Amino acid sequence: MEDIKSTILKQNDDEEREHQHVTFLIGDETYGVGVEKVKEIIGMTDITHVPNAAFFMEGVINLRGSVVPVVDLRKKFKMHKREYDNYTVIIIVEVKDRLIGMIVDSVSDVVNIPVSSIQSTPQFTAKIKTDFIEGIGRIENNLIILLDVDMILTEDEIETIETIENSELSSDSDEKEKKTGDDEDQ
Repeated sequence: MEDIKSTILKQNDDEEREHQHVTFLIGDETYGVGVEKVKEIIGMTDITHVPNAAFFMEGVINLRGSVVPVVDLRKKFKMHKREYDNYTVIIIVEVKDRLIGMIVDSVSDVVNIPVSSIQSTPQFTAKIKTDFIEGIGRIENNLIILLDVDMILTEDEIETIETIENSELSSDSDEKEKKTGDDEDQ
C-alpha cells in the first residue's frame, strides 16, 4: 500500500514540476536549452576565424578577456546557410566546465515546461544522431526541441576546441611578451 501511495505522490510531483528553458529559433524550428546552462546572450560581434577548425566552428570571440569558441548551430545541424542579421545572437553556454558560444537565428523567451509535457527523444533511423536531443517539450500546440548542450559536441570536437583555446591563449601571451620586450628596447 505504501508503494502505491509513494508512486502516486511522485507522479503528482512530476506533473507539477517545471523546467525552465531559454528558447531560440533556427529556421522555423524552436529549440530550448536549460536555463541553468545559459550564462549570457550577446548580439553578434567580431569573430576571429581559426584556421583548420571544424566546419561548424566560426572561430573565437573575446568575452571580457576570455577566449570563447563559437559554434554555428545551423552548420552543426547541417542546415542551409543564412546571413547573420540584427536578430542573430550568440548564446554563451557552459559545456563540460567551459564556455562555448552558439550562434542562433534569434532568441525567443524563457519558458517553463511542465515535466509531464516533456517527451523522450523519438527514435529515428540509425543515420540521424539524436544524442544531443534531451526531449521534445510541448507548450499548447507548439513543440520545442530540447537540447543537451553537453552532448552537442563530441569528445573529439571538444578536444579540437581545447587545442584552439590553448593556441589562442598562448598566441595572446606571446604577443604580450613581444610587446613588453619591444617596450623595454625603447
